[in-house]
Amino acid sequence: MTFSSVIHYLSEVQKDIRILKNTLKNSSEFGRVYNNGKSYANRLLIMYVLNNGSEKNRLGISCSKKIGNSVVRHRVTRLIREAFRLNCHMFNSGLDIVVIARAGIGRTGYNEVNNAFLHLAGLHKIIKDKE
Repeated sequence: MTFSSVIHYLSEVQKDIRILKNTLKNSSEFGRVYNNGKSYANRLLIMYVLNNGSEKNRLGISCSKKIGNSVVRHRVTRLIREAFRLNCHMFNSGLDIVVIARAGIGRTGYNEVNNAFLHLAGLHKIIKDKE
């Protein structure tokens, strides 16, 4: 591995970290999206979307105790966050996205969570048109 390839890899990792730092953090931000946003649901997820008036997308994830114990809830949160991270380049910018995990998600794998996430993004029409 050459020095330039290491530098390139580290810059990509930093870009991914910046994407994941754009999150909804407090209940007032979540409440604004719940009250004013549009929602769609499928078997595994519920997704609320609201324009935020900025250049960046922000993600909020909610997993209740119905999902399972803390290990399961954190695993589900990581799966949703990874689905967002790997597909965020496909989304329109300036959105607040809240994803709520539903009860059956604890027994699923990444591919099912990713497909459910992309399905809801398609229903919301937040995927960029192919140019």
